[in-house]
Amino acid sequence: MNAYSAITAHGGLSIPTTVSGGRRKLANVRQRALLVAKWRTLWVLAGFTIVGVCAMARITWLGLVGAAAPAFNPADALLPQRAEIVDRQGVPLAREFRVYSLWYNPRAMTEGSPLIHSPREVAEGLHRIFPDLDVTETAAKLASGKAQYLRKSILPEEANRVHALGEPALEYPQEATRYYPQGSMAAHVLGYVDSFGKGQVGMEQAFDKQLTSADGRGQPAVLSIDYRVQGALEDELGRGMKLSAAKGAAGVVLDVDTGEVLALASLPSFDPNRVQPTDMMISPEQARMGEVPHGFNRVTNQVYELGSTFKPITVAAALDAGTITDLGRRWPAAPLHIAGFTIHDDENMGSSLNVPETLIHSSNIVSAQIGDELGGKRLKAKLEALGFNQRPSIELPARGFPIWAKGEWPRLRTMTVSFGHGVAVTPLHLASAYAALVNGGVWRPSTLRKLDPADVPAGRQVFSPATSARLRQLLRMIVVYGTGRKANAEGFRIGGKTGSAEKPGVGGYRKHSLITTFAAAFPMDKPRYVVVATMDEPQGTEATSFQRTAAWNAAPVVGRVVPRIGPILGIMPDNTRDIDISDLLPLIPHGSGND
Repeated sequence: MNAYSAITAHGGLSIPTTVSGGRRKLANVRQRALLVAKWRTLWVLAGFTIVGVCAMARITWLGLVGAAAPAFNPADALLPQRAEIVDRQGVPLAREFRVYSLWYNPRAMTEGSPLIHSPREVAEGLHRIFPDLDVTETAAKLASGKAQYLRKSILPEEANRVHALGEPALEYPQEATRYYPQGSMAAHVLGYVDSFGKGQVGMEQAFDKQLTSADGRGQPAVLSIDYRVQGALEDELGRGMKLSAAKGAAGVVLDVDTGEVLALASLPSFDPNRVQPTDMMISPEQARMGEVPHGFNRVTNQVYELGSTFKPITVAAALDAGTITDLGRRWPAAPLHIAGFTIHDDENMGSSLNVPETLIHSSNIVSAQIGDELGGKRLKAKLEALGFNQRPSIELPARGFPIWAKGEWPRLRTMTVSFGHGVAVTPLHLASAYAALVNGGVWRPSTLRKLDPADVPAGRQVFSPATSARLRQLLRMIVVYGTGRKANAEGFRIGGKTGSAEKPGVGGYRKHSLITTFAAAFPMDKPRYVVVATMDEPQGTEATSFQRTAAWNAAPVVGRVVPRIGPILGIMPDNTRDIDISDLLPLIPHGSGND
């Protein structure tokens, strides 16, 4: 039987058993592989799900925890540790930046000598980079083996040249430093920052906590100072010192309605960028000679007998008290002999004087009689209302305490205080008093903070508005007809009073050592600012016609300052305006005085 016959004989196709079994096994293998693949996929998906859930939970947790925390700003790392001090216009007066310093670190070399070269060779190498560096002194510092600064605030290129010397012990760390872009301008206002980062002397000390908060986010300090006014005041005070050969000078510009100080200067000054030990202290011998260090603030810390500048205050107190009711009333002008002392004037001014003549000619004799009639109790109370019995009101830490007699004043003291002797105050005391004299009679504390209108203190009424109006007339007459004529700047309607007082010394007053002052306000038809200028021991020079009194040295300073600062402060010269003094003109024979 052939193959075909066999197949057909069995009625159809016959598949061998071994072939069909193999196919079933293959199908089972494929099913198992597919099942494993599905499980693997499920495990992978489950893993990704778990990771995703954990990630979302972590993100949610971080969001909740960090919601109250401030967002990190990379720029914060560049913020200065000490905030700026700016003037009222926003001009920087003190700011911080990072500089290199030259540091000697003998521990940089662990074995042998800390220097590769000799101290002398290293010092000479440094001298080539810094020509003003003393070679011998520097070599001694290097030989001492003590870690110390060799120089602060070096330039990057100088640091590179130090590196080229190849001395591992010479390091140049980058440090924060305080920089005063205006140099010595307003140094006594600003003060300085010491090597420990603490503010000293001026507003750096007064604002220390504000400028350096614990979180490193110090708040800038905005001063009432106007750097343009400050520069003009310092310039003219310096010029006045040179012209009169004075040993020192002081000045202040004060807003009469707010108490804000727009400028405050004490000369000689110092550079807060490079404070020297001698700037802040003097030797005992210099102290005996009456010297003060350059860092000493003559405006707020040194008290003077300010002489005849007190006379308008005495007159105002007498007007308020009613002991003067008629400005034309006359007092005898002959020398007064009181308790063994003689009160006299520098020259004969006639047999009698009225109030305008007394101020125009600056008579001690009549001022003493006006004070005597007023009485010590009332005069003392008025000066206390002006703050003359306490330290000046200002934020600066250096504030001098007045020389002030407590208790009841005897008659002689009352009379001498009436013309500016027997009480010693600072020029800032005087500026605040003159502000009250001309602004309607309100005394306000002075301040170096820029004030918003809502922050201006109400102050206290010291003089009546009527008395203040009368004093504006009298102060203007002194400049037009009297001792203040050299301060009469065209168109600015200045009014003020001169004062020249002998400085006290061992055994009494030193007749050849004067403190001269001119206290002024402008414009007198509507006063806005007080300007006070003081000269310490001016000499009679050719520039001052060989005169030493305030009329020849302090008054001209104010006469030059006001035209410079008036336009800056919005006050333009105007010859069509002035305060009306016509009702007082019949009381004076137009003359001059010498104080």
